[in-house]
Amino acid sequence: MPCGAAGRYDVIVPAGGAARRLGGADKPALSVGGRSLLDRVLDACPDAATAVVVGPRRPTARPVVHAREEPPGGGPLAALDAGLRHTTAPVVLVLSADLPFLTGATVRALLAAVEETDGALLRDAAGRDQPLVAAYRAEPLRRVLDAVRAERGALDGLPLRALLGRLTLRRVPDPTATASFDCDTWEDIEAARARIREHGTVLDEWITAAKAELGIELDVDTAALLDLARDAAHGVARPAAPLTTFLVGYAAAQQGRDVSALAEKAAALANRWAAESAENADATPEAAPEAKPKAQPEK
Repeated sequence: MPCGAAGRYDVIVPAGGAARRLGGADKPALSVGGRSLLDRVLDACPDAATAVVVGPRRPTARPVVHAREEPPGGGPLAALDAGLRHTTAPVVLVLSADLPFLTGATVRALLAAVEETDGALLRDAAGRDQPLVAAYRAEPLRRVLDAVRAERGALDGLPLRALLGRLTLRRVPDPTATASFDCDTWEDIEAARARIREHGTVLDEWITAAKAELGIELDVDTAALLDLARDAAHGVARPAAPLTTFLVGYAAAQQGRDVSALAEKAAALANRWAAESAENADATPEAAPEAKPKAQPEK
């Protein structure tokens, strides 16, 4: 069974940093596209058997296990150690809490690459390794952490390079620097908020956010629904567009049917309405011009 299958991996999200470049703001709780950065990261790995968030308690859209590094704010190795104490899967996904554009596709690529090695980490477009966007085998990760602790006396305050040089790792490229884009400054936050509103992605971002807010998991054929809205607006009346798409969604939920198939049925109905209107317009005779009253002879 591949590592990416449901229940075969856990995820640890270190979220206890001081965010000094953000003036000490609670970075994982900052909103991008109406969702916290932490929720956006957790949304990229819905199949994780256990999700462990290391840091102060924060509300999350999905259930998580809360853990705290020792001491609080003790750095990435201390956070990994704290998180591993709550995981049991053979593979552990490690994700920083400030990745607004991380996707399930990147997560799956990391999980696939971890086969027959100690781990796989993302490499950004500039060639920099991203050890907090990575998948590791739990057993060698625990073993190396124990070795570092034995040598240094503790894990707090140690950099990640103290760990990475002891593991055999693969690199997964991120040529567009999208998945590895992280938010360290307010300029990064502003750039992320602007990026999700770009014309080519705004609808997908909105639908994902709306589904998360409503607590539903549904494949949405955006093109089919937009076509349906257009047909309803043109064939019936403009207010019919949102009402019809709502009815299609409701029917899909009630009947357990495919949204695209129901959208086609509703679009066909709207087109029949439009055709009837056109036929009626063609069949209605033009009104005869009103006859002018005859002039009365002068008396």
